[in-house]
Formats: sequence, structure tokens, C-alpha cells
Amino acid sequence: MAHYDVVIVGAGHGGAQAAIALRQNKFEGSIAVIGDEPELPYERPPLSKEYFSGEKSFERILIRPASFWAERNVEMILKYRVVTVHPDQHQIILSDGSLMGYGKLIWATGGAPRQLPCAGNHFAGIHGVRTRADADRMTSQLHATDRVVVIGGGYIGLEAAAVLSKFNKHVTVLEALDRVLARVAGEALSRFYEAEHRAHGVDVHLNAQVDCFVGKDNHVTGVQLRDGSILPAEMVIVGIGIIPAVEPLLAAGAAGGNGVDVDEYCQTSLPYIYAIGDCAMHANDFADGARIRLESVQNANDQANTAAKHIAGIGEPYHAVPWFWSNQYDLRLQTMGLSIGYDETIVRGDPANRSFSVVYLKEGRVLALDCVNAVKDYVQGKALVVGGIKPDKASVADPEIPLKSLLPA
Repeated sequence: MAHYDVVIVGAGHGGAQAAIALRQNKFEGSIAVIGDEPELPYERPPLSKEYFSGEKSFERILIRPASFWAERNVEMILKYRVVTVHPDQHQIILSDGSLMGYGKLIWATGGAPRQLPCAGNHFAGIHGVRTRADADRMTSQLHATDRVVVIGGGYIGLEAAAVLSKFNKHVTVLEALDRVLARVAGEALSRFYEAEHRAHGVDVHLNAQVDCFVGKDNHVTGVQLRDGSILPAEMVIVGIGIIPAVEPLLAAGAAGGNGVDVDEYCQTSLPYIYAIGDCAMHANDFADGARIRLESVQNANDQANTAAKHIAGIGEPYHAVPWFWSNQYDLRLQTMGLSIGYDETIVRGDPANRSFSVVYLKEGRVLALDCVNAVKDYVQGKALVVGGIKPDKASVADPEIPLKSLLPA
């Protein structure tokens, strides 16, 4: 039976960064990274943007080349899943039935795309966007595709819609709520992006309820809505979130449910087992201490650093400002902070100029900023979020006044 001092389960952003950070923090023990895909760790955000559009080759989205891992004695064990965890024995069982021992375990598995629980899910031509294989399957079918239905008006769905519209496909976005980005942004940003997509020829259906998929010869031919209407499509992309991949940990007794619970050092309730990234339910200082899962590269990397440092004997609690980004058309959205619980928004600048920011406040305190083609606001706004600053609202609304000037002297 193979044994490693640290076994990292998951070869995405979090898993790769955990291995990198262990070596950076002078950890000299043996390290293995287990991934269920055949590829070395690669960046996930380009899958629905630059990689899907062909702007970046796969080699350009590798997190590190093969030589990097070899030089640092990080063993990559690919095309395997962990199906069982035995915390008392410090052992895991892989998908081929083999046993592996560990000193410490870092769970960095992310999650699987959530599927719609409706008839027709089995048809070919229905895709999630989570892996290189997903993106490659979609690309291979584009030549035979004229009409695409994207289910879900979040970032993944809108990014895919933007790329597909460049390919001159007829794209329809279905959003179950009354606006796109409803779960992550205020109405001003939602309406701006809705209008942008419509201006680029994308049909946006709000309050849309999917009944089932229809198909012929085992391939999807359309999406039927609850009102009985059918939207024809040769391709369907489902982007409605993920289901955290934590079943083996929960079965082993780890506390959790929607993800696995971790403390400020990313430790689970099981001894010597950590969890990081999309699957880790943690108390976040920038959500007023609420326990949340954050699905972002920033969170995966920062939690990886926290866990790696703790294993290396450096106790630094997780305390990182959340940030996100999204590229759609020629628009670069950059988000700083978490808008959870906001009670007021201030639009800074004119959306008609396609460069503006939405500032989110709670009881006058800056929680977060959504900055569209407004890099200065994004950079300078961080200090307002970190400091929990209560600025003059009229000054916030004036784009001629730099945000950094609103900090206390």
C-alpha cells in the first residue's frame, strides 16, 4: 500500500495550490495529488470563455507544466477518484479498489454540475461546464449547431452565451428568477447585463420554468417550458450551480451537509483532514461571520494556502477578501467583497457609458463593489471593504471623486 505524508484529493485550483504552498512553506514530506481527470491541474474559468472560444490553447491554461511538479516531488495520480475515507486508519480507497495511506488529507474536490431533475436529462447534446472534456464536447458539436439554449442566467451561463453569440449561433438564456445574476448581484447590474446580451442578439427569458427536454434519436432537439412551449435547440448548456463533492467525507462522519464544515484553519471535524475551495463550508468574515461556500478561484487558492501553512506548522486563520471576475463581450466585471445582506446600492457612473460601478452597503458600511470596465474603482474599493468604511454617499456616487479619498485620514 502506498503511503504519503500529505494526500490532496482534487486536482483543480485548490488542490494544485495546496501542493505549491506546502513546498513554498518548506514542507519536505511526500505529497500526492489525486485527480479524476486525465489532465494535469488547469484553470477552470477559461472553460466557458477563452478556451471555449479558441482564444487559448489547453497548454496555456495549465496551472503549471509537468516539469514543475516533477521538480518538486509532487506525484500526480490521475484518472482516479476517492470513494471511501477511513479516518481512524488514515486510509482512503480509490475508484480501482486500491488502498492508500496518508498522514494528512486535504479534500479539494469542488463539485459536480447540478442537473435539472426533469425528463430527458439523458439526451446527448446537454452539457455542464466544469471540465476540459465538457468544453471539448461542446466545441466538437458547434459545427452542427445553430440554436443553443442556456439554462441559468448566472456567470457561467452568461459567459457561455457571450462566446456562442460570437460564433453567430442563435442563443436563448432561460433564467428561473425575474432577473439574471439575481443570486449574486443587485438589480442595476442585472438589468445592465440583460440589456447587453439582448443587444448582442441573445434572447433572454426571465421567470422561465423548464418542464423537460425533448429529443430524437437520443439527441436533444429542444427545451419544453411549463407553459407547453418548446424552444428548439441542437445544444443545451445547463449552468445552475454545483453539488459539492463531499459524499465520502460525510459518510466517514465529517460534519456538513451543503459541503463539509471547516474551521478557521480549514480543518474538518475529522482528525488530520482539511477541506478547501468550493466544497468547504466556512465562517466568512466578509459575510458578517455567516457560514457559506464560496465558489471562486480566490477562495480555493487562499484556503489552500491556509491549510498548507497549518500543516507546515504556521497557524494563520483564513481571512481573505473575496474577489471574482467575469469577461463577457468587451466587458470586464470585477467584484470585490460579498454583497450578502446589503440594504442599499449606489450606482457610481453611467451604465450607458459601459464603465460604472455598483457599490453595496449595509447600514452605511461598504460591503462590496461590482466594477464594470472600472479598474480604479475595483483596486481602490478594496480598502473600503476591508475597513468596513461608512463613506459619504454623495461622494461614492460621484465617479470624479477617487474612492481612495474616502478613506479616513
